[in-house]
Amino acid sequence: MLREFSLPLIAGVFVALCWVNLSPESYRHFNHDPVFGLFSFHFITNDFFMVLFFGIAAAEITQSCLPGGDLHPLRKAVNPLLATVGGVVGPVVVYLTLNAAIGGSPLLRGWGIPTATDIALAWLAARLVFGGKHPAISFLLLLAIADDAIGLAIIAIFYSDPTQPSAPQWFLLTILGMCVAFLLRLYKVNSYWPYLLLGGAFSWAGLFNAHVHPALALAFIVPFLPHPPRKNKHIFEEDPGDLSPLADFEHEWKVVVDFGMFMFGLANAGVRFTSIGNATWLVLASLVIGKTGGIFVMGWLGKKLGYPLPAKVGIKELLLVGLIAGIGLTVALFVAGEAFTDPAIQGAAKMGALFSAGCAIVAIIAGRLLKVQRIA
Repeated sequence: MLREFSLPLIAGVFVALCWVNLSPESYRHFNHDPVFGLFSFHFITNDFFMVLFFGIAAAEITQSCLPGGDLHPLRKAVNPLLATVGGVVGPVVVYLTLNAAIGGSPLLRGWGIPTATDIALAWLAARLVFGGKHPAISFLLLLAIADDAIGLAIIAIFYSDPTQPSAPQWFLLTILGMCVAFLLRLYKVNSYWPYLLLGGAFSWAGLFNAHVHPALALAFIVPFLPHPPRKNKHIFEEDPGDLSPLADFEHEWKVVVDFGMFMFGLANAGVRFTSIGNATWLVLASLVIGKTGGIFVMGWLGKKLGYPLPAKVGIKELLLVGLIAGIGLTVALFVAGEAFTDPAIQGAAKMGALFSAGCAIVAIIAGRLLKVQRIA
């Protein structure tokens, strides 16, 4: 129940908000002072723990692309993929448009913050709105998975450390890690540990020294883990018959990641309530208006082009899916921390990401008012 309702993440966010507003100095020392040698709690969480978070995301994307998976074949996923494009482009357009009016060049780097969806919280909100077995939930998860894949690419390409110039020669280490993972698979190594410890270590070192965020290290390694030729279950559904290294990695570490999200919330959600500013409204408006509008328009357009929406997903359901996808909490907090070095701007942007959780409440109320059918 704790995992299903994302309570560790919510608890971490709550503790961070209380702590930083009651005793900001002690929170800052806890989060940024070295605790293990040279490593701070913030560094351990964002540069080590989040490696596992994005590794799990990469595992879910990999499985969804297999035959029988939710993103295979391509035609089956065309409409949610079109909606994904709308869910990425829409927030960027809204952000850049509003930034030209009320922001300015200091806030320009934040355009990537509202592009991704918090899969876990969106899934929870969708279950409350539609019931547990409504086709709209699968549609939402498909676009959220693809959305996060694009988010990984955006982080890797556009959010390297602005204070340190890129050193692309170090990518050779990441490529070496991928080669190691390929050879391990070629020689049928059926434990995920060598892939993570050897390939993952090279990949992490390469990204870190190239000044690209090392949290993405396993995203380059996990797709090489041996897996069955087909995926027999939907995303978030475990297949007891799948004993492959890819399934073992996801099964054994997903619980750690789910509960470890308390650390992520504690490390990244420490925003003082006085931090509200223009970046807050830019991020929030981009998530609420840009996500909802982009997903709705592109999903509707896909239907007109001959790529139908799932059964029982009409205009009302599509609109609610777009609104729920506006919950950008986890990835938005992460990107906000990478986009801005100015603490005031960073805090304001994170506050917008936190406020986006309100999309869940609005969607639940809207679902009742629109009398959307729930399928339990």
